[in-house]
Amino acid sequence: MTVAWLFLSVAICAEVLGTSLLPRTEGFRRPGPTVLVLALYGVALYCLSLTLRTLDVGVAYAIWAGVGTAAIAAIGMLVLREPRSASRILGIALVVAGVVALNLGGGG
Repeated sequence: MTVAWLFLSVAICAEVLGTSLLPRTEGFRRPGPTVLVLALYGVALYCLSLTLRTLDVGVAYAIWAGVGTAAIAAIGMLVLREPRSASRILGIALVVAGVVALNLGGGG
């Protein structure tokens, strides 16, 4: 794994954690969770910017957004007790398939 992929992985993890904690901010009225969410988003964007030194912006951003979206949708259903449906699960599978296709297409 190159350094760019490591930074991209950290960016995705920070973004997913920040987004999963977002409901705890209660509309940014709770200072502790709000600061944590903003810090995680800052880490995510910083690491994404470091990724762009090596990877193409289109591929890096698509992977960051796609994996983050799929992970948050799964966390929502599994942890936050959001409704599960066949269409949601199919949507996650399609996002993952798109990320795989980008990687197989020589994205780095």
